[in-house]
Amino acid sequence: MRKSRPKKRILLPDPKFNDVLVTRFVNDLMVDGKKNLSFKIFYAALDIVKEKTEKTGKSPIEVWKKSLENITPAVEVKSRRVGGATFQVPMEIRPERKVSISIKNMILFARKRSGKSMADKLAAEIVAGFNEEGGAYKKKEDTHRMAEANRAFAHFRF
Repeated sequence: MRKSRPKKRILLPDPKFNDVLVTRFVNDLMVDGKKNLSFKIFYAALDIVKEKTEKTGKSPIEVWKKSLENITPAVEVKSRRVGGATFQVPMEIRPERKVSISIKNMILFARKRSGKSMADKLAAEIVAGFNEEGGAYKKKEDTHRMAEANRAFAHFRF
């Protein structure tokens, strides 16, 4: 859109937990418009998480939210050309993008995992994120490390 910013779409909360963040996650998990299947996968994954994290005393939705929080990056690097040279400039991320990045990373690394079903893979990634390990957490750490290494170019921010 050239002139106006697109208006934000309002998401309805999910039926089980009454949470908009769950709907956002399921929408990103969805493939080929199969939303019902995505909800089934997500709820099955949370059931598996409940079995795995009974000792912590937290509900599976709390574990999932903590896991998302653990894999959410605070800064990212963007390429910026200055005088023929390309610099990796560290920049802070706006809140909506932070959530979006963490959700997408969790789903991406869950899909890459080995396992029987997507619910198993997603549950394993949620538990790994909760314990501050796994692919998505490593990606966040790498992003932060890259931003720290290129902190000298922070004055090129735009």
